[in-house]
Amino acid sequence: MKKIVMLIAAASLTGCAATQVAISKRNLDVQTKMSATIFLEPVAESQRTIFVQVRNTSDKPDFDIAEDVKQSLSAKGYRLVTDPAKAHYILQANILQVGRSDQSAAEKTLNGGYGAITGFATGAIAAATISPSYRDALGAGLAIAAISTLADAAVKDVYYSAITDIQIQERIQGSGKANKTSLNVLKQGTSGGTAVTYAAKTNMLQYQTRILSSANKVNLEFPEAAPALRAGLVRSISGMF
Repeated sequence: MKKIVMLIAAASLTGCAATQVAISKRNLDVQTKMSATIFLEPVAESQRTIFVQVRNTSDKPDFDIAEDVKQSLSAKGYRLVTDPAKAHYILQANILQVGRSDQSAAEKTLNGGYGAITGFATGAIAAATISPSYRDALGAGLAIAAISTLADAAVKDVYYSAITDIQIQERIQGSGKANKTSLNVLKQGTSGGTAVTYAAKTNMLQYQTRILSSANKVNLEFPEAAPALRAGLVRSISGMF
C-alpha cells in the first residue's frame, strides 16, 4: 500500500503537465517570422507609389488583410495606385494557409520537422512495474492514467498559424535594365516532362519571401487568434517598406 501511495504521488507530479501548460500558456503569444529579409532601396517621397494585390487561396476566405495592408502603407506615406505600370513598387501576397496547426509543423515551412507525444500508456506501465502487487498497482496506474487523460483533454496547448507568400517588385531607377530568365518544368505522367524557358529584359527587380505568423494559448479558439494573426502579418508586410 505504501508503494502504491508513493506511485500515486509520483504520477500526480507527472500529471501536473496539464496544469503547467494552463499556467505557462494562459496569455496569448503571437509571433511572426520571415524566411528571408528583403531590403528595398530608399526613394524620394514622389516615388513612393505602390500597387497592392493580396490573394487568399486558403480555406478561410474571411481572413482578409488587403485593406489593412493598404491602410498601413498609406499611413507610412505611400500612395496607392491601381495601375501597376505607374507604380514604383508592386506588392503581391498570397495567403496559403490559415488554421490550427502544430508549432513544429508550422515552422516546418521555414525550418522543417515536427512530432507529438502522448502519455496514457506510460502511467499504466509504470504502475505495473513498480508495485509488488500487480493487480492493485495496475488498477491505480489505470485510474491515474484516466485522470491524466481527462486533464489533458480539458487543457489543450493550441497553435494557429497563417502562412503567406510575398513577392515585391521594385522599379529600377534611371534607364537601367535587368535580365530576367525563367525556367518552367511541366510534368507529363510519372516519367516525362517538358521544360520551357524564356528570357526578357525588365526594368523591375524582383524579391520573394514567406511569412509565418503564429498564435499560441491554452484552449485557444480561432476567433480569438485571427485578429492577432492578422495584425502580425500586416505589421510584417508593411514593415518591409
